Amino acid sequence: MRKVGPESGLGADATGASPLSTVVRVRSLLPSLPPAEARVAQRVIDDPEAVASSTITELAQACGTSETTVIRFCRAIGFSGYPELRLTLATEAGRAQGVTGGRVVGSDISADDTLEQIVEKIAFADARAVEETANQLDIQVLGEVVTAIAEARRVDIYGVGASAFVASDFQQKMHRIGRTSYAWSDAHIMLTSAAVLDSSDVAVGISHTGSTVETIDALSVAKRRGATTVALTNFPRSPIADAADLVLTTAARETTFRSGATASRLAQLTVIDCVFVGVAQRTTEISEHLEATLEAVRVRRVRPERRRR
Repeated sequence: MRKVGPESGLGADATGASPLSTVVRVRSLLPSLPPAEARVAQRVIDDPEAVASSTITELAQACGTSETTVIRFCRAIGFSGYPELRLTLATEAGRAQGVTGGRVVGSDISADDTLEQIVEKIAFADARAVEETANQLDIQVLGEVVTAIAEARRVDIYGVGASAFVASDFQQKMHRIGRTSYAWSDAHIMLTSAAVLDSSDVAVGISHTGSTVETIDALSVAKRRGATTVALTNFPRSPIADAADLVLTTAARETTFRSGATASRLAQLTVIDCVFVGVAQRTTEISEHLEATLEAVRVRRVRPERRRR
C-alpha cells in the first residue's frame, strides 16, 4: 500500500517545491493534528510572515501553548525544528511577494471586498490551486494509478456533491477512449456497484475533505472485494485514506464564501486530467476512439451558415 501526500517532503528548499508549499502542507495536515498543534498550524496558515519573524516563545504564547508543542508541530510537518520552519517560511514569503508584486491577493474574501477585488482573489486562488496541486503531486503514485487503471477490467468512480461532477467528467473521458467505467453519486448504487468488483477492477473515490461517509463506505466495500482502491483528496491523513491503496492529493483552499469552491474542483480536475492522459497514452486505439466519438457528436453542432442568419 502506498499512501502519500504533501507531508512527505521537508522544506521547500529541500524539495524544490513552489512558493508557499509549507503553508499548503500545513493546511492539508491541519485536520489530523492534536488541538494544541492545530492552533500553531492555524497561525502558520493565517500569517506565515508573522511566524517567520517570531521567536519560538512568541509563537507559543500567541497560540496559547508551549514551546515543546511548537517543536512537535515542526516535526509533524517534516522539519527538524523551529529554526528550519522560520527560515523556510521567510524564503517562501519572499518568493510570494515577487509573484504577486507585493499585492495581497491570497487572503480570504471579505464581505466588503469590491467586485474587482473578488475577481482578483478568485482568479489567484484558482490558479494557485492548480499550480500547487501539480507541484506536490507524487509522480510515482500517479504512475501506479495510471498502470492500475490501464490494466483494469472496469473502473468505478465515486463522488457526491461537488465531487460528483468531477467523477462524471472522469467517466466521460474514460469512455471516450473505450475504457469501461462508471460514475456513481447515489449512496445505495455506489455500494451495490462496489459489491460486484474484484481484483481485476479499480475503484476511485473523490472527496475534497476525505471525510464523505458515502464515498468512504463505497471505497471500503470495493477494497474488501479485492479491487485496487484510489482516493483523491485534499487531506492525505483523512479517513478516506484508510480505504485506499493509493492516495493522490490536491492542494486547494476553501474560503468563507467558497465552501465547495471552484478551486477545489479545478485541483481535482487537474489530477484527473493527468491520470486520463497517462491512461490514454497506453491505449493503442486512442486515435480511432477519439475520432469516432468526435464524429458522433459533430452533427449536433450548429453549422456556420446557420450562425450567419
